[in-house]
Amino acid sequence: MRLTGVGRRYGPGGPWILRDLDLDIPGGTLLRVEGANGSGKSTLLRLLAGIDAPSAGRITGRPRTAYVPERFPAALPMTAGAYLTHLGRVHGLGRAAASRGAREWLERFGAGAYAGTPLSELSKGTSQKVAVAQGLMGTPGLLVLDEAWTGLDRASRGVLDAAVRERVAGGARVVFVDHDPGRLAGEPCAVLRLGNHSARPAFEDAARSARQPTMHIVVEPPPGAVLPAGLPGVPEPLSDGAIRLTVARPRTDDTLRILLAAQPPWHIRSVTEAPHP
Repeated sequence: MRLTGVGRRYGPGGPWILRDLDLDIPGGTLLRVEGANGSGKSTLLRLLAGIDAPSAGRITGRPRTAYVPERFPAALPMTAGAYLTHLGRVHGLGRAAASRGAREWLERFGAGAYAGTPLSELSKGTSQKVAVAQGLMGTPGLLVLDEAWTGLDRASRGVLDAAVRERVAGGARVVFVDHDPGRLAGEPCAVLRLGNHSARPAFEDAARSARQPTMHIVVEPPPGAVLPAGLPGVPEPLSDGAIRLTVARPRTDDTLRILLAAQPPWHIRSVTEAPHP
């Protein structure tokens, strides 16, 4: 997927929100978009998702796309289950697979009991779970998340973290905005920084781990155990059966807490600062 000379403004004489953006987003990319309020983050995400068209330049190679907006239109006259099933069909699933996927994603987010509830009657938190679940139906090649974690409980944030890792590992592109600077920290992550006083963004094609100190956590798994869902960091199997996790320093305590709370708990062999790349 490529953006060539892309710009966006509202109205023929309006100010440019974005301008002269050249950007490649290959498969398997996790791209974080950063910038102050009003810098054009949501505008860029809407362009990537195809919701808005660029005022200048062009976007080519866009794969099938799923988009989780900042504000979910919860007033749609459908139940949560029917809405997710419909979106599954839009993403190319058959009727049975879409219905099954709707149930499974609601269960994963702890909202299975609300499958038959009209969207307009859901709480804000449950509405956000449905909004995120619709973006995860099927296997889109581009997943665009505009502050999708906002309003989710901790367990659901972990589910979404794990789903993002799965999508990227499977070759999809994930582009996201989130106000938590630690979100998916330690993951291989390119950063697109939008300036407050310029419509021309700067693209940092580097792992986020290179921008802040990282830690190596070496752990030994209990027999037959798999890494807990939502675990921060990048796992690397070692020759003796242990696993080394590369984690941004701010997420170290969260990582250790998840590992020690697992049943059975994982054995922590060592925690050391990773060499600077």
